[in-house]
Amino acid sequence: MNIGAHIEAFAAPPPGRGGWLKANLFSSPLNVLLTVLVGWLLVMAVPAALDWLFLEADFTSGTAQECRQAEGACWAFIAEKHRLILFGIYPYDQQWRPLLATLILVGALICSALRRFWKPWLIAMWVAALASVAVLMWGGVFGLSYVANDRWGGLPLTLILSTFGIAFAFPFGVLLALGRRSHLPAVKSLCVVYIELIRGVPLISLLFMSSVMLPLFLPAGFSIDKLLRAQIAIIMFAAAYIAETVRGGLQAIPQGQYEGADSLGLSYWQQTRLIILPQALKVVIPPLVGIFISLFKDTSLVVIIGIFDLTQAAKAAIADAAWQGFSAEAYMFIAAIYFIFCFAISRYSQGLERRLDKGYER
Repeated sequence: MNIGAHIEAFAAPPPGRGGWLKANLFSSPLNVLLTVLVGWLLVMAVPAALDWLFLEADFTSGTAQECRQAEGACWAFIAEKHRLILFGIYPYDQQWRPLLATLILVGALICSALRRFWKPWLIAMWVAALASVAVLMWGGVFGLSYVANDRWGGLPLTLILSTFGIAFAFPFGVLLALGRRSHLPAVKSLCVVYIELIRGVPLISLLFMSSVMLPLFLPAGFSIDKLLRAQIAIIMFAAAYIAETVRGGLQAIPQGQYEGADSLGLSYWQQTRLIILPQALKVVIPPLVGIFISLFKDTSLVVIIGIFDLTQAAKAAIADAAWQGFSAEAYMFIAAIYFIFCFAISRYSQGLERRLDKGYER
């Protein structure tokens, strides 16, 4: 090994802009070709996209006929139908209630993400927030008219399904992961069967089972609400994937950590809670966040069992005969909503990784 060359390369100043371009975009004939192709695609696509999205778009017309005369996007359609897309068929004059419920949920999530709010009273805050959301959405008390949950829809319903799904699937998945690594044969077998069975079928199958098959097995006169059945299916599905991810983190913990915990005389649950599980969860933050993001997007699948989520609300807006033909604008609008929430989750997870500093980089 040439130590002098190694030291010289280490001490060399970082390359300038030209050096960066050569190293990253023009380092080989293949990279030159790919750079030229990507540049050509951007030159062809970006100006056309900007024209359609903004420069030639219609933001102000009040009718579909006027909007169709524009050569760009018809954002006037979103201005006309945004309440239907965001809140579904919730009573029009009461839509301030799901709006306030959405703000409460988002506020609770933001507070939970900030470390200075990680106090015991955070649990009480969540209880109060969820109670407020239930009162606002259902009503029937405090002078609020009752609204059945089959009239809920749009963004509030998507947030409710994903929030409850993550909140219940995460501890359930952790318990399944611990059970799969248990030395008790019965517990391990049950966890293995559950995880492999649930992971072996798509979420659509579980939603169909919960909507169509489950009521057939219930006693006569007893029924479970369709929204609750869908929520249970989402929780069961996500928990199986979380379990396998957490199991991978548990296997990454060195055996010395277990032996050290044993030498301290800690019980199994003390070892798990204080030493093993915190380290395992740090390791699997990225894949866990990926599961949470997928779960948030997968809530759109409830449309197949007739639940009026954000996607179904967009389809209802498009179905209006007076505004047909603007599906691209509707789906781009809900895609922007999904992107904002998923991007926020992703950025928060990256910051959380940096703060926890797993200590693998040297």
